Amino acid sequence: MEPHAPSYYAATANPWPSRPALAGSLNVDVVVIGGGFTGLSAALHAAEAGFSVVLLEAHRIGWGASGRNGGQMIAGMRWAAPDLVAEFGRDRAARLIGLANTAGYMVRKRIERHGIACDLRSGHFQAAARPGHLDAMRRELDLLQDLLAYEGAEIVAPGDVGRVVASPIYHGGLLDTNGGHLHPLNYALGLAQAAEAAGVRICEGSAATAIDHTGPVRVTTAQGLVTASHAVLACDAFMGDLVPDLAAMTMPVANYNVATAPLGDAAARSLIPSGAAVADSKFVLNYYRLSADNRLIFGGGEKYSPRPPADVAGFVRPYLEQVFPQLQGVAIDHAWGGLVGVTLNRLPQFGRIGNSFYAHGWSGHGVLMTTLAGDLIAQAMRGHAERFDLFASLPRRAFPGGRWLRHPLYVAGMLYYALKDRL
Repeated sequence: MEPHAPSYYAATANPWPSRPALAGSLNVDVVVIGGGFTGLSAALHAAEAGFSVVLLEAHRIGWGASGRNGGQMIAGMRWAAPDLVAEFGRDRAARLIGLANTAGYMVRKRIERHGIACDLRSGHFQAAARPGHLDAMRRELDLLQDLLAYEGAEIVAPGDVGRVVASPIYHGGLLDTNGGHLHPLNYALGLAQAAEAAGVRICEGSAATAIDHTGPVRVTTAQGLVTASHAVLACDAFMGDLVPDLAAMTMPVANYNVATAPLGDAAARSLIPSGAAVADSKFVLNYYRLSADNRLIFGGGEKYSPRPPADVAGFVRPYLEQVFPQLQGVAIDHAWGGLVGVTLNRLPQFGRIGNSFYAHGWSGHGVLMTTLAGDLIAQAMRGHAERFDLFASLPRRAFPGGRWLRHPLYVAGMLYYALKDRL
């Protein structure tokens, strides 16, 4: 079984002894494939609804993006409210945004209910990389307040950015207390413990090698077979050949993060006085936050090939030092990367194949939405699919180019937008 990749999160993870692999045959109500946020939430909600559940994880719980991401809890969806209204109309956009915004409350309640020690903190700041981006943020907040009477967010003027983050490169931004940040691996492990307490059987080192959706779902692993009334496909960037049609709908993109040496309380507070998580408004964005032990956890740059840079810390450092020139030469204790599943239009994809449900393609907004997705899937299994179907109705397209050209075409498009960031 492949362990968690070395990272700050793995180094500070709460205890989680490995669970045995599936061996033999099982008959259950629900089989969940994938031990990240989506799969864990679906398993937990299904078990609480009275279903018998087994969860299959190819490696360790939280092994993929759920245990390696920036830990940023970003309220809402990847599309801004004006774009959603323009595409879907006011009523449908309001329902989408309103439902998406319940995810933050749901995550906080789960953390509180199960006593999950994951360094939860409030506040998310979207920093305007250009003056025009701040104008778009004003329109966004005005529309959210009009559609939903949205509370807890404010526009930060250019001259006031220093009270949020001590960087000279921003032109204001949007500070939202409905967002926040957490230790993602410890949140995943906490969900796993809660799921087990609710009756879920978790099998690590149990990669699904085949699935049959006809009639009762049958999922095969190297050493076992699960037959179930329902399945949850929660593989995101790691769908691979298990369901090729779904794999074609997302593109794995590599993101890289570093954690500095501890900065001390005073120095850390001087960097981000608000304590909020921060992400800028560029297409290829920088995102960062302070850890509980006063390190700066910083993500910057993207690579569009699966091969990581030879020096991850060296790859990320220029982005970090551009945002915080005062950290020139700062010691970096941890550097790591991982794959994030993105969709062509950056909207999440919900749906079903026979008795199998799926939700993936979080495109960088998965810390909150995944927990909501698990709840919606469990509700749909019980015959209450209205809210699941609202997200399932979102438009989707496979990446163009087929098996061999889809990645080169994607890279060309990403390079175009990365160039626009610099112009």
